Amino acid sequence: MVNEKSKELGSNPSVIRDLFEYGKKRKQEIGENKVFDFSIGNPSVPPPKSVTNALINLLQTADPTTLHGYTSAVGDKTTREAISQYLNKTYQANTNSDLIYLTAGAAASLTITLNAILNKDEEVIVFAPFFPEYSVFIEKAGGVVKIVNPIEPTFTPNFEEFEKVITKKTKAVILNSPNNPTGVMLKEEDIKILCAILDKKQKEFNSTIYLISDEPYRELIYNEEEYPFITNHYKESIVCYSFSKSVSLPGERIGYILVNPQALNAKEVFYAICGAGRALGFVCAPALFQYLIPHCLGKTSDLSVYKKNRDLLYSALTEYGYEVVSPDGAFYLFVKALEEDAIAFSEAAKQFELLLVPSNSFGFNGYVRISYCVPTKQIKSSLPAFKKLIEHYKNKGEK
Repeated sequence: MVNEKSKELGSNPSVIRDLFEYGKKRKQEIGENKVFDFSIGNPSVPPPKSVTNALINLLQTADPTTLHGYTSAVGDKTTREAISQYLNKTYQANTNSDLIYLTAGAAASLTITLNAILNKDEEVIVFAPFFPEYSVFIEKAGGVVKIVNPIEPTFTPNFEEFEKVITKKTKAVILNSPNNPTGVMLKEEDIKILCAILDKKQKEFNSTIYLISDEPYRELIYNEEEYPFITNHYKESIVCYSFSKSVSLPGERIGYILVNPQALNAKEVFYAICGAGRALGFVCAPALFQYLIPHCLGKTSDLSVYKKNRDLLYSALTEYGYEVVSPDGAFYLFVKALEEDAIAFSEAAKQFELLLVPSNSFGFNGYVRISYCVPTKQIKSSLPAFKKLIEHYKNKGEK
C-alpha cells in the first residue's frame, strides 16, 4: 500500500492549481480571450533584459562542465557571497554567506527550514489569511498548525490573539509580507510589536521560537515604504526567499535560506538545514540559475505594469460596489465574496468566466483572491464580467 496522506494530497490538488487547470481546459473549449483566469500567481511581465542577457552570456561563454555540473550541496560559494554582500548593503543586515543555503525556490526553502527545526507535535503559528501550502509543509514536517485571525478590514495581525496562542510548544512563526493573498505589508512598527511579543514569550517559556520570514514578494511594493528586513529586528530569524516573483523566474525554481548570524547556535541551525536538505533530496539547487543569481540581485521586472493592473482593478471593483482590501504590494486583490460561502461565490463567478480563488484554503472564509499579474488587456476585458457578477447578486437579492 502507498502512503495514505501522500495519496490524499496527490488526488486532491490545491484549490489554486485545480482552478488553474480548469482554466486551461475552459480556454481550449471557448477560446483564450474569453476566460478571465485570475487563479495563479504566475508573472506575466518578462524578466529584466539584463537578467535575460546575463543568462545568454553564461550559456555562450561559461565552461559547460561548470555551468551544468554539480555545485556544493549548499550552493556555489561565490553566489552565496554575492547574496550576503547585497543584503548587507541594501538592508544593513550583517549577514554571513556561510549561513546561506541555495534552494529550488521558496517552497523548498520553507520545507527544508521546517524539517530542520521541528520536532513531532511542535507548533507553528501562521497569520490568516496565509498561503495554503504552509499547512501541508508544517504537517509533513511533523508540526501542528496554529492560526491567528486578522483584524478586519486592515488584515493586519491580531497581536492580542497572537500572544494568547503562543505556548511552550510553539517552535516557529511564519511571516509573509507583503502577504499572499491580501497584498498587505506589515509596517516596521508592526514588526517591532510582533518581535517584542516573541522575545517576551521566549523568556516566559525559556524556549527558542523561530521567526520564519517568507519573502518572495519583498521587492513588489508600490509605495515608498522601506522594507523592514527581519534579521534587523529579531535574532532567532530565518529568511526564505525566491526569485520567482521579483524577476519573473517562477519555473526556474531558485531561491535561498538565510539564517540570522545573531541567532543562538546559528551554526547548529544551519547544520540542521543542511541535514534536512540532504534528507529531502534538496541539495545542489539548479546550477545554471545559481550562477545567474548575482545578475538578479537588486533587479526587478517592470513593476509599473502590476501597479497599473492593481489601480485599474481596485478602482473598478470598488466603483461597482465590491469590498476590496487595499494592497501595499505583491500582486493580489483580496475581495469580499458577495455571499457568505466563498466557494459558492467562486462557482457563481465561473458563469461569467471569472476564475477567482475562494479564501477557505487560505485559512479565512468569505473572500476570494484575484491574481492581477496578468496582461493589462485581460484586466480591461474582464471588467464587464465583474460588473455582471455583482449585478447578478443584486438581482438575486431583489427577488
